[in-house]
Amino acid sequence: MPNDLPREQDWPALMRRAQDGDQSAYRLVMRAMLPVIRNMARRRISDDALVEDAIQDTLLTIHRLRHTYDPTRPLLPWIAAITSARSIDALRRSGRARRFEVIDDEAMGAAVDPAMPEPGEVLANNREVARLLGLLPERQRMMVEMVKLQEMTLDDAARESRLSVSAVKSLLHRAFARLREHGNP
Repeated sequence: MPNDLPREQDWPALMRRAQDGDQSAYRLVMRAMLPVIRNMARRRISDDALVEDAIQDTLLTIHRLRHTYDPTRPLLPWIAAITSARSIDALRRSGRARRFEVIDDEAMGAAVDPAMPEPGEVLANNREVARLLGLLPERQRMMVEMVKLQEMTLDDAARESRLSVSAVKSLLHRAFARLREHGNP
C-alpha cells in the first residue's frame, strides 16, 4: 500500500468522519480499502472482469450501508463480509448468465418486469430498511445485514462473524421479534 494512504487501524476513525459527512475522509478510506477489496475478490474469483464487478458491487454496498458500520469495531471484518458476499453474487450471476444467455437484444429491451419497483419506491424502501436496521442492536443488525441483505448462508454468516450457526439463528430470531414489536413483520 502506498505511504500516502492511511493504515488499517486508522480506517474506523476515517469511516466515522465519513459517516459525519467528511467527504475527504470518505475518499481517503475508500481509496485505502480498494487494494484490500481487490485482493479479497481475487482470492475467490479468477476471471478479471468478474473481479471488477465484485469490486464495484462491494464499493456500492459499502457506500449504501456505511451508516450501519460501528466505528468502535475494526473495519476490515465488515469489509471482508461484504466483499465475500459480493464476490459470491458475481460468481452466481456469471453462472446464470452463461446458462440463460439471451441473444435477441430487441426482445430483451422489450421485456419489462411489471414487478420492478419505480426508482422513487426503491429510495423509499432503502430509507425504510435503514430506519428498521437502526432499531436493532449492533449484533442483531449485523446478522440481518449478512443473511438478508447480503444473502449470506447461515454457515457463511457464522464463519464471518466467528459465531456458531445457532448463535446466528438466535440473533436473527431476536432481531425479527424486535421488528415485529415495532409493527414490522
